[in-house]
Amino acid sequence: MNAEIIAVGSEMLGVSRLDTNSLYLTAELNKLGVEVVAKAVIGDDRDRLADAVRAAMSRAEILILSGGLGPTEDDVTREAVAQALDRKLVYSAEVAGWLEQRFAAARRKMAENNKRQAYVIEGADLLPNDRGTAPGQWVEESGSVAMLLPGPPHELKAMFERQCLPRIARVVPKQVIRTLFWRVAGMGESDLDHLIAPVYKKYENPVTTILAAAGDIQIHLRARCKTEAEGDALLAEVAGPMELLLGDRLYSHNGDPLEAVVGELLRKNHATVSVAESATGGMLGERLTSVAGSSEYFAGGFITYNDTMKASLLAVPQELLDEHGAVSREVAEAMAIGARRRTASTYALSVTGVAGPTGGSEKTPVGTMYVGFADAAGTYVAHRQFLGDRQRIRSFVAQMAMDVLRRRILGKL
Repeated sequence: MNAEIIAVGSEMLGVSRLDTNSLYLTAELNKLGVEVVAKAVIGDDRDRLADAVRAAMSRAEILILSGGLGPTEDDVTREAVAQALDRKLVYSAEVAGWLEQRFAAARRKMAENNKRQAYVIEGADLLPNDRGTAPGQWVEESGSVAMLLPGPPHELKAMFERQCLPRIARVVPKQVIRTLFWRVAGMGESDLDHLIAPVYKKYENPVTTILAAAGDIQIHLRARCKTEAEGDALLAEVAGPMELLLGDRLYSHNGDPLEAVVGELLRKNHATVSVAESATGGMLGERLTSVAGSSEYFAGGFITYNDTMKASLLAVPQELLDEHGAVSREVAEAMAIGARRRTASTYALSVTGVAGPTGGSEKTPVGTMYVGFADAAGTYVAHRQFLGDRQRIRSFVAQMAMDVLRRRILGKL
């Protein structure tokens, strides 16, 4: 069974409001095995909203609308749904009386326009709202149902849990949704898809989704089955071959970010790490310390943004800086060695490069990045040329640096 969600309100189209209701509703529907296949945000335009409602109810068994049930002229959800279903709006004296009681209990006089909230779509069931003045409505049409819920999250959640979930549970076929959430480092989105597509394309269920961020790829697998056991078996059938293909590039099986995975490896090995950053300006240290309990393994860091600081804080030889320049393999190595010596850490990482948009040269163009590594066994330096804006390049190299550490701890580097 599929569902669609429409958030109503022109304010939701701006930059100051976030539609958190749809995230909550999706999570609750998924628990029942209902897949949310589409979400939309529609402004306060009755005709446009009616078209969206009509289209959604022709495709999905469940449609949930949030917002637009208030007393003002721009609250058009009731009118739009009635228009979409070609039904009348009927004034309910019962609802009007209930509204008057709500205002009287608060020692307020009800404004005349609040009576707009007493109009009910012909044939709809009312959904009581004990947290506000906007009653919800449950409307069935040709095998589909539309739920009209208030916009304020505390009102919507209470109404959905008490009034809607029990009804939905009675009509939804017994079904569960089981998911896998993987994260991959060290390869691009197109390369990853080329590698695993021959496996997942054989299946319509589970559905495989690939999401890309700077240096980090997520793989989501969603299986819809009658039982959890069936879902887990189907996921294993698809995931097994994919896992073999991905190898050690698959760093997280539960969605944990790289900094959490690296932190757990350091903790298990009773190891510590320090960082020496130039181009990233503290991003690497911030990510490592964003994990609770990171004081167990993060020894400290240095932001050495110019040559003087590299020489004075990390003891990078001046002759290396003069001969090779700050953005070089040699200086990245020396920075890592210096950070490890100063902190007595098990491992040390360094980053130096040109993040742009200015500062590049023919020898070291914008996007040139070096990651240095040092431990008791020796040193290692990785070089990459990244494309993108300043923030994207810095995010890429921070991810790359932590993956270097992960691979070294695992003995893969």
